Amino acid sequence: LRPNTRNMRWIRIVFLFLYLPVLAQTRTESMQVTDLTKIRSIGSIAVSPDGKQVVYVVTAIEPKGEEFNYINQLWLADLSGKTQPIQLTSKENAGQPAWSPDGKQIAFVRNVDNKPQIFLLPLIGGEAKQLTTHKFGAGNPQFSPDGKKILFASSIAYKDLLIDSLLNPGKQPPTWPSERPGYPTIHGASTQPDPNGNIDQIRAYLDKNNTEGKARVIHRLNFQDEMNINPDLSFNHYFQIDLTPDAKPQPLTRGFFRFSNATYTPSGEILLIGQIDSLNHPDRSRGNQVYRIGTDGKWNTLLNESETQYSGLRVSPSSKFLAYLKSPEDGLQIPELCVAPLNEPRSIKTFPFDRNKNNLRWSADEKSIYFTAQSNGAAPIYRLDINTQKIVPLTNNDAGISQLEVLPKHLVYVRTDIHSPFEIHRSDASGELTQPITQLNTDWIRQKRISLPEKHIFYNELNQPIEYWVMKPIGYEPGKKYPLLLEIHGGPSSMWGPGEASMWHEYQYFCSQGYGVVYSNPRGSGGYGLDFLKSNKNDWGTGPTRDVLKALELTIQEGWADTTKLLVTGGSYAGYLVAWIIAHDQRFAAACSQRGVYDLNTFFGEGNAWRLVPNYFGGYPWQESSRSILQRESPINYVENIKTPYIIFHGDNDRRTGFVQSEMLYRSLKVLGRPVEYVRHPNATHEITRSGVNRQRIDQMLRTYEFFERWIQTK
Repeated sequence: LRPNTRNMRWIRIVFLFLYLPVLAQTRTESMQVTDLTKIRSIGSIAVSPDGKQVVYVVTAIEPKGEEFNYINQLWLADLSGKTQPIQLTSKENAGQPAWSPDGKQIAFVRNVDNKPQIFLLPLIGGEAKQLTTHKFGAGNPQFSPDGKKILFASSIAYKDLLIDSLLNPGKQPPTWPSERPGYPTIHGASTQPDPNGNIDQIRAYLDKNNTEGKARVIHRLNFQDEMNINPDLSFNHYFQIDLTPDAKPQPLTRGFFRFSNATYTPSGEILLIGQIDSLNHPDRSRGNQVYRIGTDGKWNTLLNESETQYSGLRVSPSSKFLAYLKSPEDGLQIPELCVAPLNEPRSIKTFPFDRNKNNLRWSADEKSIYFTAQSNGAAPIYRLDINTQKIVPLTNNDAGISQLEVLPKHLVYVRTDIHSPFEIHRSDASGELTQPITQLNTDWIRQKRISLPEKHIFYNELNQPIEYWVMKPIGYEPGKKYPLLLEIHGGPSSMWGPGEASMWHEYQYFCSQGYGVVYSNPRGSGGYGLDFLKSNKNDWGTGPTRDVLKALELTIQEGWADTTKLLVTGGSYAGYLVAWIIAHDQRFAAACSQRGVYDLNTFFGEGNAWRLVPNYFGGYPWQESSRSILQRESPINYVENIKTPYIIFHGDNDRRTGFVQSEMLYRSLKVLGRPVEYVRHPNATHEITRSGVNRQRIDQMLRTYEFFERWIQTK
């Protein structure tokens, strides 16, 4: 007998009001900056074949002297919730779990000699045993449906691929044109390096210098990774290994091509996405194709539309249908959700839904597809009815779902909300009757005084709905005035809301310090459809500024903000927008930019996210049609107007946006004699505040707070 859904909701509401006084009494502690090290996050999850257990990766932060180290371990939980979760691994980091079809063992990945390798952990007891010793490493394991093999991926460097006879039969160079015209691809192995020898010996000498790190020769288009200059190509290939003693991995893919998203079908075939373009260098060819490898080893091309990117392959339980996402190679797009019969892949059915979709999952009866999607400040679970084409949300708009597994009668997922950044929940197939499975963060957060966001909306001059959230300071008292911090998100296509885990601690920390916080999703944000996403093209500054400042002004109208103590901060694109705002508006007492973009011409050259320039501004720095736009939209060109006290952060190894622009901005302000401070974090990348060195994460937050306090003098 199913409980009445409406009655259940009223019961929850009544329970909440009864529980709130108790909750208020137990929340006695203020949020501390070091509380960010208490947050345990959940990575990948995998449900057992019988649907009774879930294995998941927990990332914890453990103190070691004055440092705080990340550690990843596997945990196992009973989905009935009747027993406490148990930790399966310890000591060395572990991740990427996969169940065997019989549910008796789990494959996972652990580093050995600085390379990932696959281990097998029996659930009847005993230690994990190493399965692979692959020279290229092994990751993302999957058991074959009969449980006799494991499929895994390896990343192979270009120089290794050149000389590997299995992956490159004949040891021939790639057929696509060299990005180093005129230079021989392969030299004779017997050629001796000699700086005074013939041309082959000189080339061998120069290659030796390159190999030994005396020079780095760059001839790629995409020559920056997240941390450094990276002149080397690498290729993702797939292998199978039998689960028998002394088995050797057998390659499934070969050549100078990149493969991804490989998965077994229930019938034992393998589907994967490949970048098969022999005419263009991989940096220049972003399209791909979908292939099927039969149980006989033969390849068939399933999908190969030109200039198309495929992703998210998901086979139905009977192997009859394939669900996937597709989008054009370039530009600002939202991928389409498609379904096709596996044996008639050209009979494609597309299901319109104007949000970015993730975690495609089939229902057991193949009548529905479940997925998650960022939308209006949340990331709900949605269900598509294939026959009616109707898509409905199953979870509410105050939480974010980051992982999802679908069982015949239940959903299992990772949920982030204002009360806890990461917990596994179980619900029925309609998203009702939810039950928490883990208590990783809930218990310690229950002792903390937290600020609950209040959602608001206004319409901008384009008649677009702009959603924003207001968080009052901890200990708020009507009639008093408080500093107000405007937080801005990056991307520019990111989206914030109560389901955003990465900002959970920062918001609560500043609220605990007596600040109010307001954040919004201005034009150009994700989660509001394609037209909204594109509405900041050729307008990174003026339009988004109007939106975030309007959210600030509406919050001020509530009457509790001290307008002499307004503050603003943001990172990446938001670092850009902070610079733009204080160059055009003088209302802020202090400002902070983190890892920002300040000169679009320079960003095009030094950032690995350089494609944002043509995608948003329609061209390149040397083209007349875009040159004036890039100049108009670059904050550095308004630097003389910046008078607000300003702290600028950047990581030494940030190659996503590059760091030269921040040096330019700082030096310009210093020459102008403006109140500016510049902080560089050694070895830090663009991810410093999300997954960086924890001592640096703490340092950046404290320096921001200390700088603000200098200029508002609340203490």
